[in-house]
Amino acid sequence: MVSSWITRQWQGTTLWHLLLIPLGWVFGLLAGLRRTLYRVGMLRAQTLPVPVIVIGNISAGGTGKTPLVAWLARELAIHGWHPGVISRGYGGSAHIPQQAGMHSDTARVGDEPVLLASLVQCPVWVGRDRAAAGRALLVAHPEVDVLISDDGLQHYRLARAVEIAVVDGARGFGNGRPLPAGPLREPVVRLGAVDAIVVNQPEAAQLNLPAMLPVYSMRLEGACFVNLADPSRSVRAADFVGQEIHAIAGIGHPQRFFDHIAALGIHAQYHAFPDHHAYRAADLAYSGQILMTSKDAVKCSAFAAQNMWALPVQASIQPDLLGLVLAKLGNRHG
Repeated sequence: MVSSWITRQWQGTTLWHLLLIPLGWVFGLLAGLRRTLYRVGMLRAQTLPVPVIVIGNISAGGTGKTPLVAWLARELAIHGWHPGVISRGYGGSAHIPQQAGMHSDTARVGDEPVLLASLVQCPVWVGRDRAAAGRALLVAHPEVDVLISDDGLQHYRLARAVEIAVVDGARGFGNGRPLPAGPLREPVVRLGAVDAIVVNQPEAAQLNLPAMLPVYSMRLEGACFVNLADPSRSVRAADFVGQEIHAIAGIGHPQRFFDHIAALGIHAQYHAFPDHHAYRAADLAYSGQILMTSKDAVKCSAFAAQNMWALPVQASIQPDLLGLVLAKLGNRHG
């Protein structure tokens, strides 16, 4: 697939990069200029009535932001806050801010907001203009006293109180070049301005991160599969022994899911799809059992079958990232 091929090319530098490196220079200059204009006030960021926590990354592709957003929303609620989540709704067709629910149409609001709505007990709103989405959420839910932006590190139009950057420990920063010659939306030095860095799959990380910044480790944990056709049914990895297994993944880094499946002792045939892929029943015409991520599952519910299983995961963060966030917010709830 084209997207997978491009992602592989971003891990090194070859002759064809000579055509793209000048474009990367232009992209990097424009990105830096835009950020500078916001920093000096020539472009004005919009400040919302409640603090905003942005969870994003500096590289294209999935790094594990969504599980971290869900973790933080749950933890803030436990500590007395009333969070709301905003997202661009990537892959969705909605142009105006609107609420996403666990049964919303993923073609309209995007797959990640629907997944988040199923994971957190707080409102989730989408909008291409995140500031507008945040204002709409606050009007509809005046009890919300903190907003978490799923992605948006580069959405400088939205002022933020806390910035958390997520880094994929397995892929790092690729060849270190800006788009399209490499995976970077912003240079690595941008991480020096965030409040915290969270490294997903830290055991695989070989990163040269800015000094003196708090760095946290994140692992995605999950070993129980839930049936798509009958969510009351759940099984563990051992229940798939001796069966024909197909593992599918339409996420930013499908290999992460495949590695997770293998670590559970499951031998499967792997099928990678593009990130945010809009599945059809014909895409999953496999015999045997079909294993998928929760993000894939929200797009397959319309044609769910008894041989389809989702693997929910939860983020485990070390050390105390929540303490840092509460301190940044002023720890108003003790």
